[in-house]
Amino acid sequence: MPLVPSHVASLSPYVPGKPIEEVEREYGVTGVAKLASNENALGPSRLAVAAAREAAAKVNLYPDGSAFLLKNALAAKLGVRPEEVMVGNGSNELIELLVRTFVLEGEEVLTSAQSFVAYKLAAQEHGRTLVEAPMKARFHYDLDALRKLLSRRTKVVFLANPDNPTGTWFSEAELVPFLDAAPKDTLVVLDEAYVEFVDAPGFQDALALRKKHPNLVVLRTFSKIFGLAGLRIGYGIARPELVEFVDRVRPPFNVNLVAQAAGVAALDDADHVERSRALVRAERPFLAEGLQALGATVVPSQGNFVMADFPGRPGKELFEALLREGVVVRPLAGYGFPTAQRITTGLRAENEKCLAALRRVLAA
Repeated sequence: MPLVPSHVASLSPYVPGKPIEEVEREYGVTGVAKLASNENALGPSRLAVAAAREAAAKVNLYPDGSAFLLKNALAAKLGVRPEEVMVGNGSNELIELLVRTFVLEGEEVLTSAQSFVAYKLAAQEHGRTLVEAPMKARFHYDLDALRKLLSRRTKVVFLANPDNPTGTWFSEAELVPFLDAAPKDTLVVLDEAYVEFVDAPGFQDALALRKKHPNLVVLRTFSKIFGLAGLRIGYGIARPELVEFVDRVRPPFNVNLVAQAAGVAALDDADHVERSRALVRAERPFLAEGLQALGATVVPSQGNFVMADFPGRPGKELFEALLREGVVVRPLAGYGFPTAQRITTGLRAENEKCLAALRRVLAA
């Protein structure tokens, strides 16, 4: 008798970006520029840090299992009702909870190949069938191809906009025909982890689209623009009965006391959000132009990162060479991009360090 089900035995676990401390120990370097995990280069919201410090004095208590203050703060900010808000230990947990709650045996999860790996892992860990549409033009969601794969078995669709790891995006005009085609009992989950960085014209207003498409679920996070990745807070907006079912399945106290307090405070820190957005909009083109000058194919991005393809340079080898230079990026062979790296938009000094290291490594 096998110890675990075959779908668990065959899982390849998610591999996070290398932490700075590990790189320093392993490679004997200092001043590491970690540009692997799309973290906020400006750090966390100062208001959130102050609230977290205050809340830390109460960690002998369990958190509010209903996340009342956080849900109400999000509802007020977004113009929705509190009962339409669900919160998770990062949006990753909500991805997993949506599959666990709604996808029955014999039903399918649909997404794009080479998109965020968490969708694939969530389907596989629950033994559910994953259906993937190939990308078009190498790096872009193909919503027409996805629409053709919709069937009576499709229970949850995951769409990342902007996408991770490519940074590409689609417009509302492209999205609406897909939403119109999706069956009413198929949940279309729009993952907007990077939405605050978007400046492309024609981008969707997901919350407004929910009025016509009640099967639309919107996921967002505090990890990116709010700089709270280490506290793990994600949230979703969905119709109340969907939220209620997820609440039945989620672990109790899944968002901790410190995270809830920090999240409420971060929502009021408009200055931090604007400075974070301004940094990315200034440094993203600087980084992209520098990478292009080194011969990389840089995919246009609406996230706080860029994807750079270095033809003829195996991604793992380039990644290892950059580690020796004290620069951490994200190789993308596991996504089917064997010569590509995803590089977070850092501070100017970090971006310059990355480009200088690449210049040396590529010339070697």
